[in-house]
Amino acid sequence: MSDICIFPIPGCVTFPGTLFPLHVFEPRYREMIHHCLETDALVAICHPRKEVSPGKRPENLEQALTSNQATYRPYDVFSAGRCELLETLEDGRMLLNVHVEQRYRRDHEVQLLPYQIHACTPFPDRTDTPEEQAENRILRDKIAHRLEALAHADPGAREVIERVAHSTDWLEKSDSEFSFALFGVIRFEAEILQELLEMDSAHARLSHTLELLNEVG
Repeated sequence: MSDICIFPIPGCVTFPGTLFPLHVFEPRYREMIHHCLETDALVAICHPRKEVSPGKRPENLEQALTSNQATYRPYDVFSAGRCELLETLEDGRMLLNVHVEQRYRRDHEVQLLPYQIHACTPFPDRTDTPEEQAENRILRDKIAHRLEALAHADPGAREVIERVAHSTDWLEKSDSEFSFALFGVIRFEAEILQELLEMDSAHARLSHTLELLNEVG
């Protein structure tokens, strides 16, 4: 079990194997990031379930740097990783990358103030059956072809889509890695992404992703 610091961002669902750029300005979260950097603690970037304590919207940067905003309750499943500090600005704001490593399931609260820490256990995929693994290869091909078709309507995405379909680094990913990495390329509503994150197999995520892509006009 691991104690994980929570950084809630409404509308943001992160997946293992991705890199998340983070701009930190609220005092409590700057304190939290300092704690993570000093102790090598994990931080979870997660879509919140609901707002617990609404905060006053800051009118300017100075207020944002000196006051805490809303407090949110996280979902029970989220991804977490270690922080890499890139720069601390003169006014105290912090620019970081979070290397999202794996999924966790929230077990119980350890601390709520000034920032949330929850005790969590890893949430790995179950092993797909041999039949599912065989079908996964077909699903991956269908997803790649569907993405290529959709890219014709968005020329700016074509280079990224071509990588998914043909590049060696994508072709060599495991089914779980491939199913997670897709969401660095395609985006759905946060609730849909949360549903995908909580699925416990690559086969389930690949199947549902193809269904969603086939619904796109």
